Amino acid sequence: MLGEYRIAGRRAADISANIERAVGEGALEPGQPLPPMRELAVTLGVNPNTVAAAYRTLRERGVIETHGRRGSRVRPKPATTGREKVRLDVPEGVRDLADGNPDPALLPPLASAFAAAAARADREPVLYGADPVDPGLARAARAALDADGVPAGPLTVASGSLDAVERVLAAHLRPGDGVAVEDPGWGRTLDLVPALGLRPVPVGVDDEGPLPDDLRAALEGGARAVLITDRAQNPTGASVTAARARALRSVLADHPGVLLIEDDHGHGIVDLPLSPLAGVTRHWAFVRSVAKAYGPDLRLAVLTGDEVTVDRVRGRQRLGPGWVSLLVQRAVVLLWGDGAVDGTAVASAYRERREALIAALAERGVAAHGRSGMNVWVPVPDETGVVARLLHAGWAVSPGARFRLSAGPGIRITVSTLTEQETGPLADAVASAVGPVSSRTYV
Repeated sequence: MLGEYRIAGRRAADISANIERAVGEGALEPGQPLPPMRELAVTLGVNPNTVAAAYRTLRERGVIETHGRRGSRVRPKPATTGREKVRLDVPEGVRDLADGNPDPALLPPLASAFAAAAARADREPVLYGADPVDPGLARAARAALDADGVPAGPLTVASGSLDAVERVLAAHLRPGDGVAVEDPGWGRTLDLVPALGLRPVPVGVDDEGPLPDDLRAALEGGARAVLITDRAQNPTGASVTAARARALRSVLADHPGVLLIEDDHGHGIVDLPLSPLAGVTRHWAFVRSVAKAYGPDLRLAVLTGDEVTVDRVRGRQRLGPGWVSLLVQRAVVLLWGDGAVDGTAVASAYRERREALIAALAERGVAAHGRSGMNVWVPVPDETGVVARLLHAGWAVSPGARFRLSAGPGIRITVSTLTEQETGPLADAVASAVGPVSSRTYV
């Protein structure tokens, strides 16, 4: 059965766990068909309803998918293994432009801020029952959100953007609900949605953000939530313009019951204005993390939204981690207050690196995209071949499979540490590996 692997178990929980473990270990490959439920029930000597329950659990966990008479199969990108399966191993001596990390030279020193926060903690230890949000952080965050036109709402703190997104989705949706996601989009979001038992619905993206017609189709098709990246979209660098925001708000206004989640992780590294959508639907959440500007290890994101959404997130946090470290929160407040990051200079540095590579590629007949952030997206005809040829030439880039559902193939190049001297040779290598590619939308 299924090659050399034999599914085992007598209870639904045992069968689903056996299959999920096999997928995680690689014994069952992405896309591999599973036996029909009745056939597996006969093989295992169990009731078909037991197998049906096991398959339902696996669908809700994002491990398998079912297509009517075509039966069930392992998802092409199962939540059990995630997109790390397509992460590129970078050999020694190869220039790594695949990791998606900020430039360490543009991150601020943290020692003094944490020392000051720790000294306060020595004087005023944080104990159970403390306010989970530092008042100084709340004031500073709210002032910045007000300046960017984000509607007023209660505020809480999560352990990074993805933690906030997961908590908001879990607060409103049930397994099987559709979630409109950008395609291409952030790989970890594309993994998270099916891992929660939700159904990702792709929405195409261009340089100005999600395509309104695609969003309308997703919502009319029953999607109950939408995830939108305002700026520095990963992997394409898209940034929602004022005109696109108006068009998206018009679409969302026809679906006031949809849950809207906005991710502004590019705050602090982008010099394009924010055009928020928040407030156009009854339930909304706006997330702003400090990872890209201050360092991923800080694991802190500010979350605001409507009262129901934020209250549900706070309530669930109380039953789990309780709060995000007040020591970290207070250190972040000190970093903000001291101007530890010159946002204008950081955004300028990333812009110069992006634009230099995009221009160099254009000179060589290769279209590329990247209005904001630290990545450049290059549509390609043969993703696997291009990545392999670039690796052979000494350049590691990220395969687009990590970031897409139905969008066309591409590669993501992280330019955060790209030097002026490297831009020309990299563009030569990309042009040689890709060949001329006409400008097009990413879908």
